[in-house]
Amino acid sequence: MPLHTVVHKTGVYFITFTCHDWLPLIDLSDGYGAVYRFFEVLKRKGHTITGYVIMPNHLHILLHYWGEKKSLNTLIANGKRFMAYEMLKALEERGEQDALHRLAAAVPAKDKAKGQKHCFWKAAFDIKQCRTEKFVLQKLNYLHNNPVSGKWKLAGSPLEYTHSSAPFYHNGRQQLFEVKDYRELLHWETMYE
Repeated sequence: MPLHTVVHKTGVYFITFTCHDWLPLIDLSDGYGAVYRFFEVLKRKGHTITGYVIMPNHLHILLHYWGEKKSLNTLIANGKRFMAYEMLKALEERGEQDALHRLAAAVPAKDKAKGQKHCFWKAAFDIKQCRTEKFVLQKLNYLHNNPVSGKWKLAGSPLEYTHSSAPFYHNGRQQLFEVKDYRELLHWETMYE
């Protein structure tokens, strides 16, 4: 779903957002904690993380969004801003000048005029509603296999990657953020159709 489609409807959504130029900014800043704090904010607002993987330069979330006055788009945009501030501060503290210069150079003139100093995330992000269990399982499989697929060799198996919900769905073991099984939420979906 393109960014300009505003989402207010309750449901399970597969969300992806990526660092500017696919730079490994999450890893460079050790920003995994910032992502988990964003997950906590979503949880406090009544939403539920049902699956995730945090990669060095992007993240995938399977989120049960309960609908609210703020659109899902606004929640994600605010979260991206919150995480960017935290990770940019860490990049400064770690002396990652090359990355900081690249992010500063990427800010469009109109955004510089508004005071933006760095372009941390790609502006757009993906939101796909998961209307069937088959689609939820496809997305869970995709995100859980991401750390060991293609160019990524971040672990020997999806179950060994720390920043993922894969172990929960395999053997019930929670990782650094406690997720809720999507099957506990499916019955709610039929109520909102």
